[in-house]
Amino acid sequence: MDQIARTTKDLGHILRAARRAQNLTQADLAARAGLWQRTVSMIETSASGAKVETVFDLLAALDLELHIVPRSKMSRDDLEDIF
Repeated sequence: MDQIARTTKDLGHILRAARRAQNLTQADLAARAGLWQRTVSMIETSASGAKVETVFDLLAALDLELHIVPRSKMSRDDLEDIF
């Protein structure tokens, strides 16, 4: 499951998809990560203002890891191929 997150909203969507793929409720994930269900909900919907430590707690609870790579750049030809 390689996903690109460039915004906090992207990160929230990725975490939600990973949780659902493991058939976990927000409450289940919260219990695994030692967080409140409301915290999981807030991060999944925007992740804005979330502590880095909290994000890593969720990643660990989902058995995921974070890889930092240079941002990919699209060329004009790539954009034209999309449309």
